[in-house]
Amino acid sequence: MTTIVEILAARIAQSRYEQISGSALLQAKMGLLDTLGVGIAGSREPAAVIAGRVLSGCTGPATVWGTGRRLPPLEAAYVNGIAANVLDFDDCTDNLGGHPSSPVLPAVLALAQQYGASGRQILLAYVVGFEVETQLGRGVNFHHYEKGWHATSTLGVFAAGAACAKLLDLDGPRIAHTLSLCASLASGIKANLGAMAKPMHIGQSARNGLLAALLAKDGFSGQPDAFEHPHGFLNVYNGPGNYDIARIVEKWGTPWDIEFPGIAIKQYPCCLSTQSVVDLALQLMSRQGIDAAQVHSVEARISARRLAHTDRPRPEGPLEAKLSIQYVLARAILDGGVRLEHFSEGNWREDGIAGFMARIDVAAFPEDAGEPDMGAHLTLKLEDGKTVSGRIDRPDGHTPGVPLNAEKLKQKFNHCVNGILGERRTEHLFEAVQAIDTASDADAIAALLSDRAT
Repeated sequence: MTTIVEILAARIAQSRYEQISGSALLQAKMGLLDTLGVGIAGSREPAAVIAGRVLSGCTGPATVWGTGRRLPPLEAAYVNGIAANVLDFDDCTDNLGGHPSSPVLPAVLALAQQYGASGRQILLAYVVGFEVETQLGRGVNFHHYEKGWHATSTLGVFAAGAACAKLLDLDGPRIAHTLSLCASLASGIKANLGAMAKPMHIGQSARNGLLAALLAKDGFSGQPDAFEHPHGFLNVYNGPGNYDIARIVEKWGTPWDIEFPGIAIKQYPCCLSTQSVVDLALQLMSRQGIDAAQVHSVEARISARRLAHTDRPRPEGPLEAKLSIQYVLARAILDGGVRLEHFSEGNWREDGIAGFMARIDVAAFPEDAGEPDMGAHLTLKLEDGKTVSGRIDRPDGHTPGVPLNAEKLKQKFNHCVNGILGERRTEHLFEAVQAIDTASDADAIAALLSDRAT
């Protein structure tokens, strides 16, 4: 019987750049831009700085984003993976239940610098890796996430492995070994969300996927039934009866998942599950001309699945504040938005925030309400006794097939990168990524990822 890793490996091996539609390539460039942007911004965060410092004795060909340093590919993938996720500003997609690009692109770009891969090879590897993790997501979620696994990491390692195997042009059997090895390298538990361990999950998934591909390239082996075996990934991580193999293998590239449902670009640097309430609060206040001083209290309702990890009325630090629906909603109302600076060590506990958070009542929709998973209801109770209410199904940029518009993506990219690279270098990087399909290698982009001329 042909196994899951063998089916996926054959599809990966047979995938060609010419099979990727123009729309899928546009989405891939968006994902690359967004991931580089948030990764460069994240390079200054303590988690990324500490990881880089611990590995400071290593040197190699791969750029540490936002710095002038270079590391071996495995170490660069690790540090850049942490940086890409630490702000919780990285992209999302429906089928994964997590962040698709931050485990993949740090590994692919680090490997591309070592092997001189072309822009088209990078894009193909990215699209293929994206497809692998979302197909796995179809088969294991949302039980996988609710069981306690951090799906961005536990599924992202397969994406990184598949993408790197494709970039290395491995044959089907070696790609199968790569995926089998990834099954033994998958990890990341939700108990560690809200701490530096969370972005570490992403760094290690990028590194481990790359490691699996490099090992397989040189003949390292894994078992072909690493998914289906009674002690394999599916039964161990999900449990018998809590996955659907047919959904994992039912489609491939028709269309590519990076095209539809596509990439959801975040507008706010906080957990995906809080984006709807932030968007809705800003919409209500803008439409009704409400000033923060007019708001006495707030009632927010979201899905029970989203509330389970975001009901954090007293976050203990800036990383946990990113997962607190109370904190980000307070910021949206009091400051007219949720921005990177709201999560700095010096700003996240400003006077007035905790007091307003205490006036926010958060609860889950009734089980029989039939509300969409990403939906939100909000009621603003004003000082004059009036109330203003609204609802939203999804935040802007998160509707399948309707990506965030180019202007908002550019604004986000500039917001993330200008302060580190400077406006001129930021513009050059933006243009280089837009033209990556014409690049003969990764050098032009890599040179622009440094915070100084190289």
